[in-house]
Amino acid sequence: MFFEALTRATGTETRPTRRPCSAGLVLWFVFLLCLAPASLPADYSAWKNGPSASPDYFPIAVWLQSPARAAQYRAAGINTYVGLWRGPTEEQLAALRATDMKVICDQNAVGRRHLDDPTIIGWMHGDEPDNAQSLGEGKGYGPPILPEKIVEDYERIRAVDPTRPVLLNLGQGVAWDGWHGRGVRTNHPEDYPQYVKGGDIVSFDIYPVVHDRPAVTGKLWFVARGVERLVSWTEGRRIVWNCLECTRISHPTAKPTPQHVRAEAWMSLIHGSRGLIYFVHEWQPKFNEAALLSDPEMLAAVTALNKQIHRLAPVLNQPPLADGARVVTDNPEVPVATTTRRLGDALYVFAVGMRDGSTTATFTVKEWPDQASVEVLYEDRALPLGKGAFRDTFKPWEVHLYRIATRPDR
Repeated sequence: MFFEALTRATGTETRPTRRPCSAGLVLWFVFLLCLAPASLPADYSAWKNGPSASPDYFPIAVWLQSPARAAQYRAAGINTYVGLWRGPTEEQLAALRATDMKVICDQNAVGRRHLDDPTIIGWMHGDEPDNAQSLGEGKGYGPPILPEKIVEDYERIRAVDPTRPVLLNLGQGVAWDGWHGRGVRTNHPEDYPQYVKGGDIVSFDIYPVVHDRPAVTGKLWFVARGVERLVSWTEGRRIVWNCLECTRISHPTAKPTPQHVRAEAWMSLIHGSRGLIYFVHEWQPKFNEAALLSDPEMLAAVTALNKQIHRLAPVLNQPPLADGARVVTDNPEVPVATTTRRLGDALYVFAVGMRDGSTTATFTVKEWPDQASVEVLYEDRALPLGKGAFRDTFKPWEVHLYRIATRPDR
């Protein structure tokens, strides 16, 4: 993730860069992309020193940042660092501890001296082992690291410390088979069910807004596709996280909007992601390691988004209801993806438009009270619920979060 963007920006990379319905009829969209997983893997209670197992906890992380900025990221709703540059060092861990910022890092000599340190909540592999690997400066790239080696390293890390999960972050080949940055293993998705055996938390990254290849550019649903594939490849037995773009990274002109970031985040959550990692570096127009913190509009939007996710963590940590709601869109070119969760006496339906277009969606829920309305969370409005159905409009990439009190006070 970090090193790939760096080599692209500095020009040292020698491999190619990453980069029918009749009028009046209603089409019911019940297809794979719009389904949430029917179950969730075990929570973090499996690890004594891992992430919190509290039902109101949700991990929101930032990738490879200086611990000196931890207080700023905590104010933005980020509670975890993933990766430490040439670390962990004693100084880095001390700085994170001072702000109660948790970290997932390399199990180096310093890390092994801190097996009882609650600041460390997980260990990690090197980044993107599924990509072609550098042979050294000016020597080009060789094949990816073999899945068997990743599994071997995973067992070695676990042997030192089984009390924390191991995070494996994979590249964009998870979502895009044509990613030629995999070198000789391009178009070999069959590698991934083997790779995912090498981690307890399995993540990936793809950045559609700033992508330089037409096959992916602007197609935000590749984020959802990658999450969905990881859930499938892990057979629901691993916890899935994923990375989000929020800067121009190394694109000279394109940059995500707050709406793009919100859509990608909720596409991820709806399709089964259990943790989000922001990639905040930028190389254009100049290098900025913490570009999110230098962008007031995006920082405010990300902070608000993170705050909503934390508030909804008790809901997101509930198992999805496989048949909780159905959705149909008036525009068949714009499907709407949903997940339905129950918490107490309320039913929650989270929904996102999956294409850059507008539509009206009709939702039908399996259970509902005789008289009720649908609260649209964080929008200060409500919708009528009649015979278990309600309708709402979706602008391009729009997200709506609904709450239905199924047993209201009488």
